[in-house]
Amino acid sequence: MKRKRRFRGIVGEWRWGVCRNGRLAVAARGAERTRNQAGRAGTVARNRAAFPPVWQIMEAMDTEAVCPKCGGVGWLILENANVSSAQPCECRFQGRSSRLEERAQIPPLYRNASLDNFVVPGPDNPIARRDLTNVLMSVRNYVRDFPNEARPGLLLIGEPGTGKTHLAVATARKILEKGFECLFCDYQNLLDRIRAGFDESSHSTDKEAYRVALDAEVLLLDDLGAHRGSDWVEDTITAIITYRCNNRKPLIATTNVPDGDAGSSVVQKNVALDKPEYRRILSEQIGPRARSRLFEMCTVIRMPLVEDFRVRKARQL
Repeated sequence: MKRKRRFRGIVGEWRWGVCRNGRLAVAARGAERTRNQAGRAGTVARNRAAFPPVWQIMEAMDTEAVCPKCGGVGWLILENANVSSAQPCECRFQGRSSRLEERAQIPPLYRNASLDNFVVPGPDNPIARRDLTNVLMSVRNYVRDFPNEARPGLLLIGEPGTGKTHLAVATARKILEKGFECLFCDYQNLLDRIRAGFDESSHSTDKEAYRVALDAEVLLLDDLGAHRGSDWVEDTITAIITYRCNNRKPLIATTNVPDGDAGSSVVQKNVALDKPEYRRILSEQIGPRARSRLFEMCTVIRMPLVEDFRVRKARQL
């Protein structure tokens, strides 16, 4: 009897275990089914948000202006001597310049700089008016001829406050309108970013800043030579300028550092000592190789000696 009871007890435990496991399995399947339903509901909701109903798309299309030239297809069919061809319609490029300008990283101070709003002195200062008008005409010629493989770059040399950055950004914005990509870089900031990418103490291997300076379709380098010269600075800027020169990649640069061959004065009077002193020249700041490449690839424009417009503006306030 004891064995029988024991046998029945074992069977009972086994049956209870099967039943219990079955209930657990059923519960698990039910929970999984609930999760699947919730997942499908979430997917449907996301799809509805990402893909609006057809009637909403059609309504939006009806409210958008349709190009009268191509009928909205983006291409024009041309018939020439019984040969049909297609060319892109102008509407395909509408808005492209604004998108390019957003990616150009132009500082807010110069976002509205243009060749049309560059101010030249009035008739009361005829020499400065004539010289700046000639500068403006030279910049306009560079923009008109861009891209120019023989002289793909532009170098503006002059004292602070003469309008170099304004003209450089205005030039870049006109080039953006032609569909080219431009990138504004402050010389000091660019070197700091490149140095951080190569500095072992920073545990960083990011070389993106250096690659961007090399590969940008059009690079605007503002305040070239502002950093104190060193072997590392000279090697870095020489590598960037040489690469862009060899590959005919446009470079627009501004600098306050004088250069005798550009017509700059390299001697200034030391008021404290009452004697002349020599200023550091461009080849001393960035190295003779980089300076030589700049003159090879760039249209060099020297800004005339005019009053610092920032000082003049502050005095008027």
